[in-house]
Amino acid sequence: MAEAHYIALIKGNQPTLHRWLMALPWREVPLLDKTRATSHGRDEIRRIKAAAVTGIAFPHAVQAVQIVRRRQIVTTGKVTLERVYGVTDLTAEQADATEIARRVRDHWGIENKIHHIRDTTYAEDASRVRTGTAPRAIASLRNLAIGALRITGQTNIAAGLRHHTRDANRPLITLGIT
Repeated sequence: MAEAHYIALIKGNQPTLHRWLMALPWREVPLLDKTRATSHGRDEIRRIKAAAVTGIAFPHAVQAVQIVRRRQIVTTGKVTLERVYGVTDLTAEQADATEIARRVRDHWGIENKIHHIRDTTYAEDASRVRTGTAPRAIASLRNLAIGALRITGQTNIAAGLRHHTRDANRPLITLGIT
């Protein structure tokens, strides 16, 4: 069996653990990593702190993480500040704050490549398919379409879908069926 590790971002759906993480003395924890990026019309600064923890109510957790994201919309100047908390079973020796920050950003890459496309291009949240195994089947078909388009080099999934709907043979050709 392979060794697998996790970094779990804790949100409001776990209120007890979320409050516990928020209450940690983060002001006393040194800033361990800071990155800045400008893209998509936003200037974003991410700061991360990590602290060793014991007795946390999450399986095998040994570090708590605080990520503070400061985003400024370039055109309007509007600033938002977001604090995100998480836990990991990785020790500081296995993954320092810089590595944890990289892994969290990599996860958001997956979120943007799959879930965001399903939410926007397919309007999945507005879907009326809600019973039985149909939602899972539809999600699988959408993932298949997204994956097939990506394999063929499509970067704009919406444009790729429009291209393929104009000729019934195109999806079959893309999948190598004809």
